[in-house]
Amino acid sequence: MRLISTYILLLCSVCLFAQQDMQRKFQTQFIAAEDGSTIQLPEGRFELNKSLWLDGKKDITIRGAGMDKTILSFKKQTEGAEGIKVTNAKNIRIEDLSVQESKGDAIKTQDVAGIAFIRVKTEWLGRPDKKNGAYGLYPVQCSDVLIDGCEAIGASDAGIYVGQSNRVIVRNCRAYRNVAGIEIENTLNADVYDNLAEGNTGGILVFDLPGLIQKKGGNVRVYNNMVKGNNYRNYAPEGNSVADVPPGTGIMVLATSDVEVFNNTITNNRTMGAAIASYLITERKYKDDGYDPYPSRIYIHDNKFDRGKKRPILKNKMGALLAVKFGKNAPDIVYDGIPNEEHLDADGNLKEAYQICIRDNGAATFANINAAKGIKNINQDVSPFDCTREKLKTVELLSAGIE
Repeated sequence: MRLISTYILLLCSVCLFAQQDMQRKFQTQFIAAEDGSTIQLPEGRFELNKSLWLDGKKDITIRGAGMDKTILSFKKQTEGAEGIKVTNAKNIRIEDLSVQESKGDAIKTQDVAGIAFIRVKTEWLGRPDKKNGAYGLYPVQCSDVLIDGCEAIGASDAGIYVGQSNRVIVRNCRAYRNVAGIEIENTLNADVYDNLAEGNTGGILVFDLPGLIQKKGGNVRVYNNMVKGNNYRNYAPEGNSVADVPPGTGIMVLATSDVEVFNNTITNNRTMGAAIASYLITERKYKDDGYDPYPSRIYIHDNKFDRGKKRPILKNKMGALLAVKFGKNAPDIVYDGIPNEEHLDADGNLKEAYQICIRDNGAATFANINAAKGIKNINQDVSPFDCTREKLKTVELLSAGIE
């Protein structure tokens, strides 16, 4: 018996030293990588306890053996917040690997001109929890961002998040059991298409928030996506902006302008299929003179909605309101009815330059909850929003080698 115990102890020691050796090897590769080189990560599952950081490099590829073949687990992480962090770089490509259980964000890239995530998975295992990292894929203050064929699971904020960036494509991805599946925040020129957002609290969010360096996003197209069954409980830490997202939300456009939502299939999202809202609906205070809290120039058209005959989820003020007012027949599209009064015409409608247009969404139902007037006169007449807007332009990435 003592011999067996000694053997097991020895085996564990060998495994520990092997993992420590891989940690050192990977760190060395990241630090010593020369511009234009490839960091090749082998097949296997590797337990790492420190962040892997790439800084000041250009034309680097970080390549695994496959999304489910090269797995970097940070469950025992003791140093750093991110799993992988890339900063102050140009033309970086991360492909064919998974990052699991990081203490903070799974993969964060900041100030990178040209960043591609190809067939990358980020995941927190087990039951989703507020202690999970905030973001799965997290490019912020980047340009020419491509996220293609990726998966994000279990993030306590957003699975796939793009913030304060310019020229972005998110396509062919799956976001599951995050608070926000895919979030585009204070970002200019983004195309989000051919993705599957399912089982999140909210499927796809397009937000502008106060207090950020890049004040305004816009020219965001959300199309050809499957957005279904986003009815999971909201487990974001208290105080996070997405903690206000009602469970059961398909697509939400908040306080931003120049957004086009079209040709999406939006089904079985119990509270609302699509929402258009001002930041004021959150009742959060802010101090940012350059911030515009109102949505404008939003065009929602040619989508397929089917929420089914189910009562909205009650664990949120919006869900409770819609449940009381509509029961199982809650509207597919909800507008909070808080306009910028400076943008209204003599009849109280948004002037053409700022119009919100909702058209050709089949049998989708609508409600303006008139929150600006205390939610006293909910109006289901969509005709004031029955208009068209000029279609937004396709996003083209500029950095060589990204596509």
